[in-house]
Amino acid sequence: MIIWLASYPKSGNTWLRCIVSSLLYSKSGNFDFELLKKIRQFPEKQFFKDIITDFSNFNEIKKNWVTAQEKINLSKNIRIFKTHQGKYTLGEHNFTNNKNTLAVIYIVRDPRNLVKSLSHHFNFSLDRACKFLMSPEIIGNGEKWEKKKYGMYNLIGKWNDHYRSWTINKDDLLLIKYEDLVKDVEYEMNKIIDFLKRYIKFETNINKNKKIIETTSFENLQEMERQGKFIENVLSQDKNKINFFHLGPENEWKDTLNKNTIKKIENNFSKEMEELGYLS
Repeated sequence: MIIWLASYPKSGNTWLRCIVSSLLYSKSGNFDFELLKKIRQFPEKQFFKDIITDFSNFNEIKKNWVTAQEKINLSKNIRIFKTHQGKYTLGEHNFTNNKNTLAVIYIVRDPRNLVKSLSHHFNFSLDRACKFLMSPEIIGNGEKWEKKKYGMYNLIGKWNDHYRSWTINKDDLLLIKYEDLVKDVEYEMNKIIDFLKRYIKFETNINKNKKIIETTSFENLQEMERQGKFIENVLSQDKNKINFFHLGPENEWKDTLNKNTIKKIENNFSKEMEELGYLS
């Protein structure tokens, strides 16, 4: 069965994935980007290449979300996957179900701070990034498997719909706020450890945990990216790599957004933002 590391894009999922991969797949806790290969993304073309023929047809993709997971779960092993896909039901087609999903760790971030991050990551204007948060967006590409083996279409949806889709069912769910992870990574990591130990056997200790915190810090991940060790960057229109670890904790919406944009986000997402403590 699958344990999902789910989030809206640019909410800290890669940081979470670094921490979890170090916990489960490193004896010392010393993080290396090679560990991320243990936690793949879903949906991704490699899991659908023997199931569908047209990667440009989202209707064909959605019909086979569960089929692809059933194929993965034939091994009877617990697998961990990163996803930005919303846990949506489209017609009669569910993104996942109880037979394939064991548990969820969902990391959420203040949507006001997502605007600058989305703008940088996708090379959007701030206005376009704000509209992205409020639109039923699909990201990825539909090119043939033979031409491009990654970047499958994902239905992201609006920020609040995405958050609700993964957190409406509180069973087997751990909700992590990006801001809490920044504020006290040790405390939040201990929550992650306790949660994962309900499903997976693994060993950790104080020294290992300290090494994980040290080697998965934003500063260290940013330096490793500068050294060319991170390979999941997106490319700009002129084919240059866009820095993935850009501002991190230094991204502050009060310094980047105008009043109209702030008001628009707060008005559209007031219920969820109040629930999460983003609005006082």
